[in-house]
Amino acid sequence: MNVAVVAGAISTGLFAMSYLPMLVKAVRSKDLSSYSVGNLVITNLGNGLYTVYVLSMPFGPIWFLHTFYLVASALMLVWFVRYRSSPRAKGKAGASPASPVSPTHQRDAGVRP
Repeated sequence: MNVAVVAGAISTGLFAMSYLPMLVKAVRSKDLSSYSVGNLVITNLGNGLYTVYVLSMPFGPIWFLHTFYLVASALMLVWFVRYRSSPRAKGKAGASPASPVSPTHQRDAGVRP
């Protein structure tokens, strides 16, 4: 193997590892509210078009990296849509703030209303 292929293989592993915490957090928390649906859609469209370019290249590390990006970005979009419309997500978004402390409890705690 030449230096370029070794560098490509190592960087592929590093890039994939950098995405894993984001994917794990998204699937565990089901909270993707910090992501933009527009960004996720554009990322998936870009990855789809970039596939044409990657497939024209000789088989190598870029194929693995691009496949990982395709899967990761598609999962993020699917999870965004799925979790956004789930009852759990709606319950979190519509949760009411903590009830105010009654004046009686405030007086007992030494707080003036």
